[in-house]
Amino acid sequence: MSTRMRFTVWRPLATAALTLLVAASLTPAAAHSAPRESRPVYSYDHAVREAVWVDTGLDGDRDGRPDRVAVDIVRPREPAAQGRKVPVIMDASPYYSCCGRGNESQLKTYDANGRVVQMPLFYDNYFVPRGYAFVGVDLAGTNRSDGCVDVGGRSDVQSAKAVVDWLNGRARAYTTRTGTTTAKAGWTNGRTGMIGKSWDGTIANGVAATGVRGLKTIVPISAISSWYDYYFAQGAPLYDSGPDWLSDYVDSPDARSKCAAVQRKLVDEAPRTGDLTSLWAERDYVRNASKVKASVFLVHGMQDLNVRTKHLGQWWDALAKNGVERKIWLSQTGHVDPFDFRRAAWVDTLHRWFDHELLGYDNGVDREPMADVERHPDQWVTSSVWPPRGTQKTTLRPATGAQAGVGTLGLRKGKGTAAFTDDPGLGETDWAARIDSPTPAKAGFVTGPLTRDLRVSGSSQVTVTATPTTATAHLTAVLVDLGPDTVRDYGGSGEGITTLTDRTCWGASTAGDSACFKVTAADTADVTATVVSRGWADLGTYANPGKGVPLTPGKRYTITLDLAATDHVVPKGHRLALIVAGTDKDLIDPPADTPTLTLDLSRTSARVPLVGGAAAFARATSTAPATAQVTPDAGPLDVVGTPPHHTYRIP
Repeated sequence: MSTRMRFTVWRPLATAALTLLVAASLTPAAAHSAPRESRPVYSYDHAVREAVWVDTGLDGDRDGRPDRVAVDIVRPREPAAQGRKVPVIMDASPYYSCCGRGNESQLKTYDANGRVVQMPLFYDNYFVPRGYAFVGVDLAGTNRSDGCVDVGGRSDVQSAKAVVDWLNGRARAYTTRTGTTTAKAGWTNGRTGMIGKSWDGTIANGVAATGVRGLKTIVPISAISSWYDYYFAQGAPLYDSGPDWLSDYVDSPDARSKCAAVQRKLVDEAPRTGDLTSLWAERDYVRNASKVKASVFLVHGMQDLNVRTKHLGQWWDALAKNGVERKIWLSQTGHVDPFDFRRAAWVDTLHRWFDHELLGYDNGVDREPMADVERHPDQWVTSSVWPPRGTQKTTLRPATGAQAGVGTLGLRKGKGTAAFTDDPGLGETDWAARIDSPTPAKAGFVTGPLTRDLRVSGSSQVTVTATPTTATAHLTAVLVDLGPDTVRDYGGSGEGITTLTDRTCWGASTAGDSACFKVTAADTADVTATVVSRGWADLGTYANPGKGVPLTPGKRYTITLDLAATDHVVPKGHRLALIVAGTDKDLIDPPADTPTLTLDLSRTSARVPLVGGAAAFARATSTAPATAQVTPDAGPLDVVGTPPHHTYRIP
């Protein structure tokens, strides 16, 4: 079982002039035709390494001076010397000094003059020789920046947005943290791409949601789209603490001494009741998806139980609704960077993505399939669009079965009731292992063995009508693929990867910054059931998802749980199950009481995005007793996950 831990499409761009300008940076022979790939023609060893402090216009630490955020820059020397300007790849992070980045927890290091020596990750090593600048921004309140960490709020987002503004000539920067000598970004054309995993990718989402000019693309990896949904699932707490803990985790010593008021706000305005407040509204980037002008290349592990896939599902849907150009990779891992689960393909794809989006190269990446999905460890499939065409929301209904306590799942409306008693000592893998036995802690409903493969692609919803015996109650709903499989062990310490001792190199190195990183391999597990998607809720939010109220024992309530996005094929011979229960051990916190809940099956259902819709379900369950009547139920869709047991790290 997983243990929770906090962070531990396309757009033709270039004008003919830009294309010719970039072509001129290559060899004379290459300049005769439009380039399709940037090449490592510049010296990394002699790259310009400098730092500036950008004025954010805020005074979060209330010291009477505008906060300045530290910006470390590595850029090729030759283009500037020749009067040519370069685009920027940016990673804005709170982790550069406290915790490190990547699988090897790399930190920024500096020389005696305060210039960056080691920039974490491979981005500078690989892309600077290819004609990009790499910029590493310390979020306000971290490392060498002023201000306070406000965990996804205005200060966090403005830390990075101000840098995009400076790169485009709209903000002021200085050569030192407290000095008056200004610094200009005359070496860049302002075209910026943001990238980052976890909190870093979250900031990329937040900055894109401001609509800032000059931000051309973002690559959010395992990123949050709404901070409320990081801490709560429809009122049910996912962690036993709030954003104040996370702020304290990354604060610089200077911020700790100045930011008591911000810390207090993160406590007072983020109540453990799960109520939606103005603090959470400020940190909801989905509501501002209509402002996003940058393209989005989104990467997420379908078994990420740290930043759960609800974040990718709601963000993806909002971007699609607003016509944002986008691409997606979905892995079987937990909270893992694609550099550590599909390294060669990732570097190649990211290279072509940035070449297309920031340099304007017509390299065909915009004509490739929209989605790459890991179907089995290291086995990937593609979809031209995602979710696939022909995906329809299909209403599946639980019903009582021939065996007492074990129900069926089909298209026909169910009758009768099912009851369970919350047991905080059990969770989704325990329930799945006992699906064919009547157990007091869950209500389970299954199809018969499928006669054809059945693909779930998107976000599901489960509507439950339940009568509690107590004034508080939490609910869990999970979709499960019942059948043997070999999956990435997302519950292991590596969340689906094993880190080896050999290294591979991706770009140029210096004595202080190696481009060589430890190799990884898939860490697999043999399982008898795979949790495909999950969702949780406090039943007390039945009338208002933003505010919970005490329940009246014996009264019937109806609530709809949002299940996380996924893409999963339930193979022929396996069964699909819906489980409804109480506390999901280690994934949500238990309620104050220990309720027994009785489900009204005639008013309980799951809307599941199936490729082929109800007809596909009917064909795949044609020998199952409860699927004789087909009720077409078309509609939009989203994504969900696949494997079991997992452990979590901080970034």
